[in-house]
Amino acid sequence: MMSFGRAACAMALLSGLALASCGGGGSGSNSVVSGTQPALVKPSDFPQPGGKSLQQLANSLGPGPVLAPSVSQLSPGQNRFGFGLFDRSRKQIAEAPAAVYFQNVKGGPVVGPFVAHDESLAVQPDFESNTVKQDPNAAHSVYVANVTFPATGNYVALGVARLDDRLVAATLAGPAIRVQKNSNVPKVGDKAPRIDTPTTKSVGGDVSKIDTRSPPDDMHSVSLKDALGKKPVVLVFATPLLCASRVCGPVVDIAEQVEHTMPQAKQFAFIHNEIYNNNKVVDGYRPQVAAFHLPTEPWVFIIGKDGRIAARMEGAFSVSELQAAMRAALKRT
Repeated sequence: MMSFGRAACAMALLSGLALASCGGGGSGSNSVVSGTQPALVKPSDFPQPGGKSLQQLANSLGPGPVLAPSVSQLSPGQNRFGFGLFDRSRKQIAEAPAAVYFQNVKGGPVVGPFVAHDESLAVQPDFESNTVKQDPNAAHSVYVANVTFPATGNYVALGVARLDDRLVAATLAGPAIRVQKNSNVPKVGDKAPRIDTPTTKSVGGDVSKIDTRSPPDDMHSVSLKDALGKKPVVLVFATPLLCASRVCGPVVDIAEQVEHTMPQAKQFAFIHNEIYNNNKVVDGYRPQVAAFHLPTEPWVFIIGKDGRIAARMEGAFSVSELQAAMRAALKRT
């Protein structure tokens, strides 16, 4: 399993942190620079590769923000690609028209533009935790694009955003993006590992042993092993207080809101599983994290009543994305 620390470094700017401060609380700002994203953004709104290399495409544009991926597990074919945009003062850029392009580090054609849409991580006030309110580095939104990789390999990414009525290049933070055919993380269609997850009952009612959110959420009433095959499951792996990528708090709040506000949510078992034994980084990963072979956090798995993975999302996701994944899972049952 990849080190969470190393994986977090590749995504740290999603929280507004400098790469050099991976793993720490940092001193970033939660300020957000808002663009004016139109209702409909089309691929034709962005430059066409036209035989250019990714570098040539970038050189034809003005300098712009940094692009920080929020995902690490990518495969040939279609993928959900989440990322953040940050200006040089580490302020997150939101609601700007944006698209992404990719090129294999060995050369070959540039693929894209893949239009991205901005997904808010906001929740209703009643569901915003103190953990998020008190975290100046908590993420506020994530750009999401449906991208297609032609083959395995290492890829360089380029973002293009419209800021102040001009197109600018958003360069990749961190190493090249790896696209691989095989991953140990359970995929859509796989049987979910039949494992126990801790519950309020299993810790004698002391939910603080299995939840770093303040206040604790109520997604600890049933073990995954007991829920599988009986009803669909929303399984969230996240550690709100200790999250290196600073998106765990927002996504747990999102799951908590969906559990209590989406009518179809009553058909699901909601389970939140923390990342670290005893909620301490030095004590290593919980066995459930190892069973799912997770290289990063957070993750959400939507598991159908048949016990198979119906959808999965790595990194930040919005209320609407979670609801859409749950509706799709219900249609399969």
